[in-house]
Amino acid sequence: MSKKRKNKKNSSAARLLIVLILIFAALAAGAMFYLDNSGKPVDPGALDAMTVEIPSGSSTNAIGDILFKEGLIRSEFAFGIQSRISKNDGKFKAGFYDLSKSMSMKEIMAELLKGTAKTIRFTIPEGFDIRRTSERLSSSGLINGDEFLRQIEEGDFPYRFVTSTPAGRNRLEGYLYPDTYEVFSNATEEQIIDKMLSRFNDLFIEAYYERAAELGMDINQLVTMASIIEREAKVAEDRPVIASVFYNRLKIGMPLQSCATVQYILGEQKEKLTNSDIAIDSPYNTYRIAGLPPGPICSPGIESIKAALYPADTDYLYFLAKGDGSHVFSVTYEDFLKNKKMYID
Repeated sequence: MSKKRKNKKNSSAARLLIVLILIFAALAAGAMFYLDNSGKPVDPGALDAMTVEIPSGSSTNAIGDILFKEGLIRSEFAFGIQSRISKNDGKFKAGFYDLSKSMSMKEIMAELLKGTAKTIRFTIPEGFDIRRTSERLSSSGLINGDEFLRQIEEGDFPYRFVTSTPAGRNRLEGYLYPDTYEVFSNATEEQIIDKMLSRFNDLFIEAYYERAAELGMDINQLVTMASIIEREAKVAEDRPVIASVFYNRLKIGMPLQSCATVQYILGEQKEKLTNSDIAIDSPYNTYRIAGLPPGPICSPGIESIKAALYPADTDYLYFLAKGDGSHVFSVTYEDFLKNKKMYID
């Protein structure tokens, strides 16, 4: 190759390199302009702040999507790029944050990196009804009782089982799943309810819907049965047997005669019901009505739910508390009276 042709080739390569450098420089400048513009406040004059939840385990992309949908950032794509540049990926903390449209994207990121939201833990035992749940949460300072009950009656919760619940102030009775929860200290009544409903939704799997249908029941009827079992049973192994008693009674049109349903009407756990108690005129009084009451009487745990789904195969129609937490079962009323004489009289 001649020296002239070699110099010409080197000159062309140098020009191409310069062009490429200029292109990359222009792209970099454009990217920086894009990030700078996208990082500006959406509304510098905004005075109000909004509370935004960043759920546990949220990815950078998910966080950017949340912020964009709330109108707090100009671009979720820019949020992701800036996060990677700043090496913030994986460092944002879950919580509830008070954020404003007057904040820049970097200011919002700084808040999410602080993770200032505090959490509080609470436990709702199996067998608690809405009233007792509300009282416990209120006494802990977690909720406003009136707002909690308003959300129970009117709140919009997008779960499949909610569509079958009876309307009214106890609409979600039975579905505030009893468990230990950890919530942010500034969680709203709606968010706390949703967390408990979400737990129920996780546990009540598709196979349970199918099994309820096999039993000829909708989910509200099934959970109602489970709630009665929950309030009647004290010993784990008794649950499916007690369930069998109630199903056997339903089959022959015999009243369930559950003391727990009358206690629900009374709003107290009386050790012994009076004749006037069991004569109360109420759709929840299973001494007077045939079949199940219109809705659950408490929040059952998963074992009582399973007992309602898969009762023991027995001919029992009666059971009696023995005084030690367990029960004795019988097929005939005569045997029931004998057991009563043995354990109570």
